[in-house]
Amino acid sequence: MYLKSIEVQGFKSFANKIVFDFHNGITGIVGPNGSGKSNVADAVRWVLGEQSAKQLRGAKMEDVIFAGTEARKPVGYAYVSITLDNSDHALAVDYDEVTVTRKVFRSGESEYQMNGHACRLKDITELFYDTGIGKEGYSIIGQGQIDKILSGKPEERRELFDEAAGIVKFKRRKAAAIKKLEHERDNLVRVNDILSELEKQVGPLEKQSEKAREYLRLKEDLKTRDVNAFLLESDKIREDLTAVNEKISIAENEFLQANAEYESTRAEYDSIESKLSEVNGRIESINTELSDTEVEKQRLEGQINVFAEQIKTIEAGNRHFSERIADIDKDIEQKNKSLEDVINQKDALKDSLAEFEEKQAENDRKHEEITAQIEDISSKIDANQNKIYDILNEKSNINADNQRFKTMLEQLNIKKAELSSRIIQGKSQENAQDSVISSLENKLKETENTIAEYTLSIEHKNAAVADNKQKIADLNSAADKLSQQYHREKSRLESLIAITEKYDGYGNSIRKIMELKSENEGIIGVIADIIKVEKKYETAIETALGGTIQNIVTDNENTAKNLIAYLKENKFGRATFLPLSSISGRNTIEKEPCMNEKGVIGVASSLVRISFEYENLAKYLLGRILVVDNIDNALAIARKYKHSLRIVTLEGEQLNPGGSMTGGAFKNAGNLLGRRREIEELKVNTTNVNKQFNDTKNEIAELRKLVASIREELDVLNKQMREAQLNKNTVQLNLKQALSKKSEIIDSYKDSQIQVAEIGKEIESVLQQQSLVSGNLENLNSSTESSQKEIDELTSLLESKKQEEAKHLTDSEHVKIEYSSLLQKESFIDENKSRLESEISRLNQEKEEIKQKQELTAGDVKSKQAEIEDVNILIKNAAKKISECSLEITKLKTQRDAMNSSHKVFFEKREKLNGHITDLDKEVYRLNSGKEKLEESSDSITDYMWSEYELTYSYALELKNPEFDNLSSLKKEIHSLKTAIKNLGDVNVNAIEEYKEVNERYIFLKGQHDDLIEAESSLTQVIEELDNGMRVQFAQKFEEIKKEFDKVFKELFGGGRGTIELVEGDDILEAGIVIISQPPGKKLQNMMQLSGGEKALTAIALLFAIQNLKPSPFCLLDEIEAALDDSNVGRFANYLHKLTKHTQFIVITHRRGTMSAADRLYGITMQEKGVSTLVSVDLIANDLDKDNKKE
Repeated sequence: MYLKSIEVQGFKSFANKIVFDFHNGITGIVGPNGSGKSNVADAVRWVLGEQSAKQLRGAKMEDVIFAGTEARKPVGYAYVSITLDNSDHALAVDYDEVTVTRKVFRSGESEYQMNGHACRLKDITELFYDTGIGKEGYSIIGQGQIDKILSGKPEERRELFDEAAGIVKFKRRKAAAIKKLEHERDNLVRVNDILSELEKQVGPLEKQSEKAREYLRLKEDLKTRDVNAFLLESDKIREDLTAVNEKISIAENEFLQANAEYESTRAEYDSIESKLSEVNGRIESINTELSDTEVEKQRLEGQINVFAEQIKTIEAGNRHFSERIADIDKDIEQKNKSLEDVINQKDALKDSLAEFEEKQAENDRKHEEITAQIEDISSKIDANQNKIYDILNEKSNINADNQRFKTMLEQLNIKKAELSSRIIQGKSQENAQDSVISSLENKLKETENTIAEYTLSIEHKNAAVADNKQKIADLNSAADKLSQQYHREKSRLESLIAITEKYDGYGNSIRKIMELKSENEGIIGVIADIIKVEKKYETAIETALGGTIQNIVTDNENTAKNLIAYLKENKFGRATFLPLSSISGRNTIEKEPCMNEKGVIGVASSLVRISFEYENLAKYLLGRILVVDNIDNALAIARKYKHSLRIVTLEGEQLNPGGSMTGGAFKNAGNLLGRRREIEELKVNTTNVNKQFNDTKNEIAELRKLVASIREELDVLNKQMREAQLNKNTVQLNLKQALSKKSEIIDSYKDSQIQVAEIGKEIESVLQQQSLVSGNLENLNSSTESSQKEIDELTSLLESKKQEEAKHLTDSEHVKIEYSSLLQKESFIDENKSRLESEISRLNQEKEEIKQKQELTAGDVKSKQAEIEDVNILIKNAAKKISECSLEITKLKTQRDAMNSSHKVFFEKREKLNGHITDLDKEVYRLNSGKEKLEESSDSITDYMWSEYELTYSYALELKNPEFDNLSSLKKEIHSLKTAIKNLGDVNVNAIEEYKEVNERYIFLKGQHDDLIEAESSLTQVIEELDNGMRVQFAQKFEEIKKEFDKVFKELFGGGRGTIELVEGDDILEAGIVIISQPPGKKLQNMMQLSGGEKALTAIALLFAIQNLKPSPFCLLDEIEAALDDSNVGRFANYLHKLTKHTQFIVITHRRGTMSAADRLYGITMQEKGVSTLVSVDLIANDLDKDNKKE
């Protein structure tokens, strides 16, 4: 067995997926300090089950997940997988290759897998027992373990020696046995507690059982007397019912005769009343018409008066309008004269205003011209003076600049020649490096394109695997739920079928009879088999049926008789039979008034589904029971009908005739009526669920095949990806070095180029400035003379213009004052004109409105006079109609008086018959109520007998005792028995059985108690045997390690002596271990007195000794030789080769002696800050040299 590969992703600094492939011999893992070499050892330790974050150099387990860098985001999980070759089957599994995987997420979730299947940490730990592999074994040795061996306390070294001695599994078995022993002792304590409680229960239960037997005896006596009292009461009720039925028959016949006579009299009465109603209606109609006509006449007369008054008002208004028109004409004439005067005044002003406006405009124009000329002359004078000042300053600056420019040109030309020589040399070196970089960049681009293709393919396939795994998980979850649902419903179905077939819930006698159903065709079934009902009515119908739900239906009385004989003969108990040949349907209450009450759902017999041949049976059992929605409506109906009805609600409450009520919670949720319905529903459900389950399983199988094929493709892609990444890392490193070299070359001449360019610009600038300055000096001299001459001329012209401006301003001010006076006068004339025009317009408008009103009032007078004539005609017609109506009313009243005398005779006769019918109806109702009460009393005592004793009248007759013939004395005895039962207090009827069960349980637990004591003894013996075996084996192996340690010590040190000893006085299985070392030429001393190199070599010698005696399949060493000098490193490497016969070594190192001994090397570096990558060893050789120099 050996380690084939390690696969790491997202673990510590390994952000990307990296695979290390190993072979037999020695494999070295090298790289500079901080590159992540030791994280390989941590990864192996972690995947083998390390739970301590401190051992992994972290604060918490989340620290093992790649935390990100400046350029990368953190990842969501860490993943490590190791694969071991198990072709020799050193591990106790049937696989030739074993892959152990561990994954942890940032959310805290983690998982272990073995060959792709989920497993427990315990499974992995047990797999590597006694192999040396494991987080506590000696297959992974880091500097921390070396320090622990060297500097730790003696007792802290036990784990290493226990693993080497092969007693770890025995220690764990001992721990399991101790744990089991504690569990057994806990069980023993619990059994003792239960026995103590049972002992307390046995005594009281014995007394309760005696009390229960007395209770059952009294109940039997009570039953005998209850049955005989029931028979006496039933006989009396039947006699009373016979008498009541006769009275009802007589009363009903008399009621029918009186009703027929009443109907005849009522017909004649109704005819006269109809005619009388017609006459009264006619009189009322004419009276109404007469009243309306008189009112209309009065209204018309009042209307004539209104019209006459309106005509007078209109004539008075016309006179007023004529007077107002005359006044308006006078005002308009005066206003027009005033308006003509105002217009003449405005015309006279217009000429004066026009003349002044022209003068004002001319003055303004001349003033603007003078002002502009003054400003222009002043600005020219100022400009020439400033120009002279600037010329003088500039002449002095030009002379200084000419001298400075000559000096600068000489210095710049010298510096430029030196820099140009440097640039030529740097350019030639840069061109050579560019060709190298171009080649590397092309190669890198090709590699990156290949990686991108692989990455995309891997991502797609990983996504496909994840999606399909999620689908498989979802489908598995769904399949589990479907399986649970199927088994749950199947179990329920089988249970219901068994209950139904065995008639569970029925009395023993019913079950015995139904066993004969297949042999006896006359047995039709129990009521619950025949009646079908909707689920919402099941509770109500089962309540309505009560005890009769267990009655057996037979074809005829003979069948029932034979079955009764069968029950008697076999003493199976009693049962009630309903022969179809003798059952007749009762009169139902479907047509009675109570059906229309609030909350009534219907008669119970109408709410069940039943074959037509059993309809009479349904009416017999349920025909007079009313089903109501709730108890509030039921109570209201019961009170209204004086508690004469039997009513049940949908929730199972029952209101009985006479006022008693039954209700409360049911003992269980099941019911006899709903069983068969539930069976059919469950059959359909189980079939559907089973089909869904099979479909889901098939889908899961297909998805698993698909995932397996995708994973095979992923393995190929991952291998190609690793090769491409290794190439990429190599090319990147070469390119980085080439770019760095080019950068150094460019930096060497770049500054020179910049300086040359700057110097060229400076020289050009200096020459331009020098040329410009020389030409400017001559121009400045001529400009100064011309500017001074121009200033003198402009000053003289400015004085003359200012005098002209002052004279013009004085003339302009006089014109403005006169013009303002004329404007005010014009404004006053315009206001008067507007006011006069407005008043004339208003007067003309008022005049037109008055004329229009005069025209309208003239037409109104004519229309009012015509209306008065029309109204006078209507008044005459109304007076005529009033006279005609009065005559007709007198005639109709005479006719009505004659009819009233005849109507009174028939009314008295009808009322007399009606009173007689009402009395008969009350009598019939009273008799029927009495009959119903008797029937309810019969039903009540029948129900009582059934609910208490499951007896009907016919079975009760068999228990009749002729001695009990006095009902009164029987009731007294019944009362006495009930009092005696009550005096017994709370009776536990089940105490007899409970006493029996508790006693049996006590005996059983006593046996368990003895078994636990025996198990405790056995476990104690097993622990002693394990201790003895471990002591012998550890002592033997310890001596072997001691001898081998001394042998290896001499070989590594070139002499000297090394030994190990147990701490005296302690148990050999718990004792600490002391390591003593004597290097050549020194005294024997303990570890703390040795140098650092001697300590390390001593610890290595001990580890090699253990490997010689019990080799582990592979051993991972993490820089354990770091403290050794070169000669000792050579010895260390030589001895490693000796051990490779039985052990594969993976050595993390940066010592050249160890590297040279390795059969193959892996290089790890951080090309990207914070991210470890795998590269070829040649690329990191220089980095290693640098690290060694630093050290």
